[in-house]
Amino acid sequence: MKTKEIRSMDKADISKRLSELRLDLMKEIGNVERGRAIKNPGRIRVLRKDIARTLTIKREKSEVKK
Repeated sequence: MKTKEIRSMDKADISKRLSELRLDLMKEIGNVERGRAIKNPGRIRVLRKDIARTLTIKREKSEVKK
């Protein structure tokens, strides 16, 4: 997900998206730990970066409002 897309969301949508990303990451890591073959091993890295990007923008928005 691109930064522009995240910045255009409101706080509720960002929180919802963040929980979805975390759930996807847990599923991917669970599949790896069980020894299942995953289609795209690079997806874990992308999910982690998306989570970090989303958290950063969420914190920026909360600091601006103060």
